[in-house]
Amino acid sequence: MNLNIQLAKYEEKYLLQNMLELLVYDLSEFENRDLNEFGKYGYRYLDLYWIEPERFPFILRMNEKLVGFALVNIVTYTKAIERTIAEFFVLKKYRHQGIGKKLAFYLFDQFPGKWEVRTLEKNLVAQTFWRKTIKQYAPESMQESLEEVDNWQNIIWTFIS
Repeated sequence: MNLNIQLAKYEEKYLLQNMLELLVYDLSEFENRDLNEFGKYGYRYLDLYWIEPERFPFILRMNEKLVGFALVNIVTYTKAIERTIAEFFVLKKYRHQGIGKKLAFYLFDQFPGKWEVRTLEKNLVAQTFWRKTIKQYAPESMQESLEEVDNWQNIIWTFIS
């Protein structure tokens, strides 16, 4: 398995736009979002990843094929936390192969410090993934809580990388 994780160039923004549609579609069973007039969900923060210096868009490829992405930023809901994973996505075909864990570990290693990861309480698959992944990465510092964020119940993990 030849994994390649790279910061997305602005010219690759369309790749992230397309994969974000897949992510939001996956999340649509938990969120009350509708398609816009163009038949898309959209993602209003994407352009900021090439404007604001504390936002980082990553593209994940395996054997030169697109398999996922992650968006990292500093927009956290927990005080004294330095980084969060805003969005994280691996195509269903490539899940349960350790790819997501490798991407997560890579991101945590790239930005040492205090992290926050959150997911909707209803998203049991994401909960299982993040609980297991963070526990493997930072068992001593991992903390888990249930909190309301933007009118949604979220599981939030904090830890130090």
